[in-house]
Amino acid sequence: QAQLVESGGGLVQAGDSLRLSCTASGRTFSNYAMGWFRQAPGKEREFVATIRWSGGNTYYADSVKGRFTISRDNAKNTVYLQMNSLKPEDTAVYYCAASSYSYAGSYSSRLQYNYWGQGTQVTVSS
Repeated sequence: QAQLVESGGGLVQAGDSLRLSCTASGRTFSNYAMGWFRQAPGKEREFVATIRWSGGNTYYADSVKGRFTISRDNAKNTVYLQMNSLKPEDTAVYYCAASSYSYAGSYSSRLQYNYWGQGTQVTVSS
């Protein structure tokens, strides 16, 4: 059974940094596109960042561009989200996702992903 498990969330102050990790098990995700999404209370789940299987192609939501960095270590079956200069509006549950589908464009829609983690809470206080 394929599984994604997120970790690294927590409570921080505005301006701080956090690094989220997502470890995959049950299958090899090295050929999958990986992504991070987030969902704030009362809002829809939104795209944050994605990385292709090779790690060479990344794509970010405008709201996090320049502050967040997605990376992956295929040998460890792990994808990371380094979050710097955090803002209160970054507060959300962050979800890791994997896509076994092949698309030419960016993997910025949650409909493009077929594996999801349970999420990790990130809270940024002002």
